[in-house]
Amino acid sequence: MTTWTSRLYENEQDLEQMQALLMDGRKRTDDWHYWHVGELIFDFFMVDCHLTPQKNIRLWHNPEGRLVGYAILGEDPSFNCQVLPEYVGQGIEAEALAWAEAGICQLPQPEAQPWGKDFVSGVRQDDARRIAFLEQHGFRRGEYTEVNMLRRLAEPIPETGLPEGCQVRSVNADEISDRATAQREVWQPWTVGDVSDEEYARFMRLPGYHRDLDIVSVSPEGVIAAYLNGWIDPLNRIGDFGPVGARQAYRRQGLTRAALLEGLRRMQAYGMERVCISTGVSNTPARRLYESIGFKVMNLYLTYTKTTADFQK
Repeated sequence: MTTWTSRLYENEQDLEQMQALLMDGRKRTDDWHYWHVGELIFDFFMVDCHLTPQKNIRLWHNPEGRLVGYAILGEDPSFNCQVLPEYVGQGIEAEALAWAEAGICQLPQPEAQPWGKDFVSGVRQDDARRIAFLEQHGFRRGEYTEVNMLRRLAEPIPETGLPEGCQVRSVNADEISDRATAQREVWQPWTVGDVSDEEYARFMRLPGYHRDLDIVSVSPEGVIAAYLNGWIDPLNRIGDFGPVGARQAYRRQGLTRAALLEGLRRMQAYGMERVCISTGVSNTPARRLYESIGFKVMNLYLTYTKTTADFQK
């Protein structure tokens, strides 16, 4: 009989173990059944900004004390649960969902605009087991879909072309305020843009964050015009880009493309063999940009939703 214990998140050692779980799960399956560590770190950042990790993240350990699963209740409200392969379908997911649904009524009203008003969870299109689990628990296919794209780093990386006077580099330690402002301008009014300077500084100290992969394209006046966050999974040699964005006044000038190309080169330097990136299926400008530098669509990320009234019955 498979057994486990459960508790709430406590500290950054737990976050490091959550990252290790994702890398182990990916190594034993494929590139798409588990989140990339970068997706986890940024999702954790959102919880840390707007909620409380010690209340909104739950962990499951086996009798030997190894982390075998975790769940995050996000503010939108959203539900994400990741479980090691040998524990999938054994009951942790059901426990996690019950815990999350019980906690939704305690979520604070978001100060910024959430992505949607329904309880949402996501799944890759080829994860039949997770889709069946969500449908069995009252979720239905949502409207939003993302394309998951991949680029192999063995392929040549184009040269970077920049407008005169612009530069691409890592964000500097004294640019936290401008970096956080760029995040706000690109993503507000959505919750992902509700980030203060102090919160971004805290984000930069999280395990798994690398400042040389927080890449910015800077205008001749020294303004951060476009940016991307890069993340590495050294076990599986796969990188991830996201979020990626450009301030409105600097779009369509090649600055996001320049940041992406620099990111690819830095991923190579870290020993990554491939890089993934995602965007909304209907975000044609982003898809064309990513395809122009070698990314190819490999999978789809589907949303499944459930109204709050459904689980309060």
